[in-house]
Amino acid sequence: MNCLVTYSSEYGYTKQYAQWIADALGCGILPSKKVTPTLWQGYDVIIHGGGLYAGSLSGLKPLVKHYDKLRGKTLILFTCGIANPQDPQNVANIEAGIAKVLTPEMQKTVKQFHFRGGIDYARMRPMHKAMMAMMRKIILQNGPENLRDDDKVIVDSYGKSADFLDPASIAPLVEYVKQLAL
Repeated sequence: MNCLVTYSSEYGYTKQYAQWIADALGCGILPSKKVTPTLWQGYDVIIHGGGLYAGSLSGLKPLVKHYDKLRGKTLILFTCGIANPQDPQNVANIEAGIAKVLTPEMQKTVKQFHFRGGIDYARMRPMHKAMMAMMRKIILQNGPENLRDDDKVIVDSYGKSADFLDPASIAPLVEYVKQLAL
C-alpha cells in the first residue's frame, strides 16, 4: 500500500506527529503547501495532519476542494492541538469543527485521529497570542471552580510553554493503516 503523509504545521508539533507516522509506516511525507492534486494520484492512502486553530484544522480546505480527485483513496485526518483528546467533549468539539468543512460524503468516509501538541508563547505569532489572551480572559470569567482540566492548562501555561507530544499516541492511526493493507 502506497501512502503519503501531509501536514500543515505552524509551530512544529503537527510536523513531529507527521514524521513519526511516516517513519512508522514507511510513507513519504510532505508539507501540505508542496502537495498538488496530481501528486495524490500516486497514492492509495493520504494521511493529512493539521494544527487546530480556533476550531479549524489547518490545511484541510485543499483536500475538500479537490476531493473528487481523492475518490477511491483512503483519506485519514489527524489533528494536533492543546486540547486533550482523551476528553470526549474535546473530541466532539474538534469533530464538530471539522464537520463544518467536510462534505457529507467525506464525513462518512474520512477517518479521524486526534493528538495533543503543545504551546510555546515565545514562538507564537501575535495573532495567536491575542487569541490565547482572549480565550484565557473568557475562561477566567467562569471562575476557578468551573475550570475544566484543559482550561487549567491554558491558564497555567499562559505566557510560557507546555509540550504534550506523545509518540505512543500515534499507535491507533498506524494500526488502522496497517489493517488496511491486510
